[in-house]
Amino acid sequence: MTDPRALDPILAPRDRTDRPDGADRTARPWNDDLPHDERYELFEVHVLAGGKIEPNDWMPDEYRTAVLRFVEMHANSELMGVLPEREWIMRAPTLRRKLALTAKVQDEVGHAQLLYRVAEDLGKPREAMFDDLLAGKTKFHNVFHYPTRTWADIGIIAWLVDAAAIVAQQALRDSSYGPYARTMQKICWEESVHIMHGRDVVVTLMTGTDSQRAMVQEALDRWWGPLMQMHGPRSDRTKDRDLHWRIKAKTSEELRQEFLTIYVPRILELGLTIPDPALSFDKATGEGGEAGEPGEWRYTDPDWAELRTVVTNHGPMSEERLEFRRVSREATAWVRAAILAEPRAVA
Repeated sequence: MTDPRALDPILAPRDRTDRPDGADRTARPWNDDLPHDERYELFEVHVLAGGKIEPNDWMPDEYRTAVLRFVEMHANSELMGVLPEREWIMRAPTLRRKLALTAKVQDEVGHAQLLYRVAEDLGKPREAMFDDLLAGKTKFHNVFHYPTRTWADIGIIAWLVDAAAIVAQQALRDSSYGPYARTMQKICWEESVHIMHGRDVVVTLMTGTDSQRAMVQEALDRWWGPLMQMHGPRSDRTKDRDLHWRIKAKTSEELRQEFLTIYVPRILELGLTIPDPALSFDKATGEGGEAGEPGEWRYTDPDWAELRTVVTNHGPMSEERLEFRRVSREATAWVRAAILAEPRAVA
């Protein structure tokens, strides 16, 4: 459960403190009033050396925009990611499963709250982020545009979709943007609990009846494509500004390879069949393509055209889920108005 005490208020820039560890501000010379090029160079030296950037630090507009875009999409994904699962809370097979799924949904909403607060400090108001999300101007992860058809989908999402997500999230714990890195430490801990919940659902079904095992296999068959698309197409490390500035730590292919290395054996161990006959581990050739390098997984190339279609809000459930959020936002407007209203002076 997300601790409400972790939801610190968003402060105006003039009210923010220096680094949380209390380091001397003079050790951060790019904050001084220097010519832009000199300041930019000092900023880059600090970031490339492994240093953290805090909200009150000077940062190039390009860096601020890149971090904001990254965190905003992550926040959107946490918020929209609860919708495929919330539909199954009342349909979960036991009270214990209902409670577990309710707790997971609550955690994901809490993660969205944390991430929107990180994004707000970069200069974009939360209401503007909601406006852009509901208008289809910003994105959320592809996997949350698909329907959940059976209880087995809930297990596959919590186990494998969340596992693919946490592979990326663990790499973000060393992000150069300090508030994001610290927030990811908390989120990763809670996501690890979600993965155990999902695996328990899958294992229970796989040790059940033939029809239950078939239901899990059918769910895996449907989710494998979106799962392989989740980290995105291969990219050139040397041209990726997010990697250069250490906003993220790994390429999309590095994340996908890590996920496959960890989870392919676990999937097969349960007696499931991975719906890709081309999937194999090539020990002789690494990512660099030279013999002698560490091996890598070979697989059928994901349908990247489908990914582009889905993340631009043309997926099977995109409009329905955005409309649900629009209706919910409108229905709860009075709550926000009451809470955020200016206090009235006492007569």
